[in-house]
Amino acid sequence: MIAKLTGALDTLGRDHAVIDVGGVGYFVRASSRTLTALPAPGATTSVLVETMVREDAIDLYGFADAEERDWFRLLLSVQGVGAKVALALLSALSPGELAAAIAAEDRAMLTRADGVGPKLANRLASELKDKVARLPAGRGAPAVPGEAPAGAAAADAVSALINLGYRRAEAIGAVNKAVKKLGAAARVETLIPEGLKELGA
Repeated sequence: MIAKLTGALDTLGRDHAVIDVGGVGYFVRASSRTLTALPAPGATTSVLVETMVREDAIDLYGFADAEERDWFRLLLSVQGVGAKVALALLSALSPGELAAAIAAEDRAMLTRADGVGPKLANRLASELKDKVARLPAGRGAPAVPGEAPAGAAAADAVSALINLGYRRAEAIGAVNKAVKKLGAAARVETLIPEGLKELGA
């Protein structure tokens, strides 16, 4: 099984790269995030590889770092998610954004990926929520707790930010930071502007 490739980048395509290792060109499928991180053709590069063996083919999937590779494996554990959909998710969302979307059950954010409809987004959120919560820091876990903050004022602040056009995961993260800064007793009229500051508004 191939776990890593290091060689000259021969070709860079829309959804793949060809890496020349000792005169042998390896066709490696990858997310747009990994492809963007690769150097110009001709330069030496290195990618982590997940090898998938089928009856009629051996497919290689490349990743710029271990975090993205681990997310690829995690996504494949969900029924209905194949390699193509997993790469689409990793192209549309960073590991951190994926973790935040799943923790907050933000199905709309998940459906930004090609091939992910409402039903599959719901399955991703429900099946992976507990697994994402156990991810160690720096391995795709959200920078802030993904659960909605407790308290009526905080809940109202989250609702207000969503009504202003922010995604649920973004709103929850911003209000959680605001609550941490202002205290659990903070009123909604102070949480909303502080949340907007966290969002860079």
